[in-house]
This record gives sequence, C-alpha cells and structure tokens, in this order.
Amino acid sequence: MFQRLLFLIILLGGFVMHAGDVPEKTVILSPDRPSGTTLPFTGRIDRLPPGCAGVRVEARLSGPAQSDQTGEVVLQLHLSQRSVPETSGEAEGIHSAPVRLPAGGGRHLLESFAPVDPALPLFLKLERRADDPADTAKAPARLDALLVTPLPAPAPTWTVADGPGYNSWPVIQTLGDKLVCVYSRGKRHLVEEVNRGVCARISADGGRSWSEEILVHNTPDCGDVTIGKGSDADGGLLVWVRCVGEGKWYHELYHCADGRNFTRIAVPELDPMPMQITDIFAVPGRGLMALWFSGRYHDTPDHAWGTLVSADNGRTWKQHTVEANLGKFSWPTEPSAVYLGDGKILAIARSEDCGGTTENAQFQLESSDYGATWTKRRTNITDVYASTPSLILDPESGLLHCYYFQRGRGLLQRRTVRPEKILGRPLHWPEPETIALGSADFHHAGNVNAVAAGRRHFAAFYTGHETATSVVVAVVAVRKDEK
Repeated sequence: MFQRLLFLIILLGGFVMHAGDVPEKTVILSPDRPSGTTLPFTGRIDRLPPGCAGVRVEARLSGPAQSDQTGEVVLQLHLSQRSVPETSGEAEGIHSAPVRLPAGGGRHLLESFAPVDPALPLFLKLERRADDPADTAKAPARLDALLVTPLPAPAPTWTVADGPGYNSWPVIQTLGDKLVCVYSRGKRHLVEEVNRGVCARISADGGRSWSEEILVHNTPDCGDVTIGKGSDADGGLLVWVRCVGEGKWYHELYHCADGRNFTRIAVPELDPMPMQITDIFAVPGRGLMALWFSGRYHDTPDHAWGTLVSADNGRTWKQHTVEANLGKFSWPTEPSAVYLGDGKILAIARSEDCGGTTENAQFQLESSDYGATWTKRRTNITDVYASTPSLILDPESGLLHCYYFQRGRGLLQRRTVRPEKILGRPLHWPEPETIALGSADFHHAGNVNAVAAGRRHFAAFYTGHETATSVVVAVVAVRKDEK
C-alpha cells in the first residue's frame, strides 16, 4: 500500500493550494478559492511514496455558465523532476499530449502514466492551449482540483525474439490452440536492406515461451517486412510480406496451417502500389478484406488509401481506391479494421501529423455499406506519435479495444468502448489505460499488433534502440466493461 501524502503546498499563479485529507493513494489538490483558478498554473509535490513508478494525473474543472457551455478547451500538462530546484536547472520533462475537453467542466484524464523517480520532487504545469485548432470555447477554463495518483509499474512483457539485430514490426495471430508471432529482422530501421528477412516463432503456453526461430522468407536482393496478418475461411494463418529492393516493390501473401510451413499463395498486381497492406478481416457476403495505403511520406498531394477484397480465400484480390491525391497530414496510414455487423466496418488509422496540436490524432474510418464507401474523421486519441493502432472486437461483450504504442513515451495504451458510442462520434473515445512499457526511443519501439485468445489479449510490439530491438508481447486480461 502506498503511503498517504499528508501535506502539499502548491503555488498556483500566486494562489496557495493545499492537499486535504488524502484517501488511499490519490493526492487531491484544491485551490483556496471555491470558484477555482484560471490557467495556467504551476505546482510541486515534494515527496512521492516509495515504490511509486509513475503517476496518473486528472483535472477537475469548473463548468462555465450555461450560456457559455459550448465548444471545447484544449489542455496540456507538463511534468519534470529535479533534485534541488534553487540551484539546479530543470531536467527535461514530459510534455503530455494536448487533451480535448468539452467546455462544460467535469473530471478529465490528463496523463495515464508518467514515469517518476519517487526520491525527487515532482513539478507540474497545466496550461490551456488556446492556439490549438480544437480550442473553440470562449469561456475560461477553471481548475477546481488536480488529482495525482501514484502508480506501480505495469506488468512486465514477455520476450518473443531478442537475437542480435533489429527485430521489429511483428504481427501475432492464433492458430488452433497456439500463438504465432511473425516478425522481420535486419540490422537497423531500414525496410529495403537486403539482409532483412521474415521469421516466425510459436508459443504453446500462452506467450510465456517461444519456439526456435523459423525462417519464413528472405529474398536475396530485397528487404522483406511483415505488414499484416489474418485468418482465411478455414482458420489458416495469412501473412502479408512487403518485398523492397533496387527497382523492385511488391507484396506477397503467405499461408500457414501449422505455424512452421509457410506457402506463398498470392502476389497481386496492384496500382497504385501500396506502401503497406494491413490486417485481413472477414466481411460476410464479400469474403476477405484488407485496407492499404500508398505514398512516400513526402509533403506532396500524392497519397492514397483503399481496400483489397478476395472472394477466393486469398488467392486473388480486387483493389479499390477510396481517397487519392491526399497530402501527408490528411492521409490515414497503417489502419486496423473490424466488421461490426449489418454492413458496418470501423477502422482506426495512424496519423503522420506529429505536430504539437490535437491535429496529431488517429483517424476513424467508417463504412456502412460493406466497404463500398467511407467517411474519415479525426478522433480525440491524441496521445500518439506515428502510432499504429490494432483493434480487437470482443464478440461476447461487444466491446471494442484499441491498442496503440505512444512513441517517445514508451507507453502501450488501450482504449475500450462500445462501438455504438463512437460510430459517427469519433471524439467520444474514452480515456486510455497504460498496460505495458517499452523504449522511449521515438522510432525504435512501437507498431503494436494484437490478437484475442480466450479471455486474454496478446499485444506484440518491438522495443529497443537504433541497432538492437526485441519483439515482446504484453498479456492483458480482457475488460468486461468500458474504461
């Protein structure tokens, strides 16, 4: 049990805040003024309990007058730690993602897990981002209370592959009663290096241990990268592999029935040529479907995305372009999709806009006619940085789970919701929960891919540094309710 923090003094823009009678772990900081205080403010916690690995931070805001409860406010939290504030310069801190909040006030999450050293004071700064495009409320944002909850570290991950080199970009899928993780290994973060190949490992004990490495494919003059997975109509494993070499760029689909023997079953001719083809899912009456996106990540209007559909269990594919001539920042990449029933498909896609505003948010793609037409809108999932999503729809509870890795922070996040609450309402995703930690090195960790097996989820991602990364898996209990 964490120690109770009995007394705190917070200086807030000239006001003094005191911690009241703090129940259990949460520190409640309240302003002396009953009507709250306007932003920005700065504050300090002198002591954190031993064993504290991180903190969760929430704000309780005063609601404006009824006539002013329109629009949104955008808040951003900054945290830092230093040993002797009077003589030491402030250490580089954590800048949490901007958070979109309704103008009506209430209690809202600002930070799901900020790692801390319990031996050092914690400094906090909360500001309103009036410069953000989403900040449209005219009324001021007033703080009633700040809630800081000390947290233990999340459960550790299990290692799938950590051999020498850059083990990365995994996909994970069930095959009978086993888990199969397929990944790519090279020397660095470079997709076209010719020594990069695709490998697989099998787990028969729920991800605790993994078999010896199995070579899936290694083209002599190409870099081979895993880009998507799925199951065919017979329960066989399907894996998309991208092959890139000098003057070469194509995609192959492999089938596997036992986790060890992979057979190439398709090399589709595609135009435009996708950068990636993502996870395969079944759409009743249509067959197998996957989403694709094309472009070169330049700030030019030559990006596109669309669907691939197979009516013969993956042997042939028909390509359809949904949007073309997109700029980089309006381009949905690395999407993950689920079929909801009654012709409805929902997908979440990564954003390549990594600026410091709420425009850096994952996209929500929706279709109500089996993938023939789509809508695209930004979500309120802003705790991202080139973050690849992975969706799981639980048929028993009806809950939709969105996994993603917050690059630069090293946080594997999950949001859980009933699909009907966010269909047509992409700004209504609930708050995230941090379920695992990885490297905070921006480009050398991430790309989560998740699968359900029984009452657990298995989320594979890679983590490390510039020349050495490992593939790991987080094992997560399935939520029975929304977060």
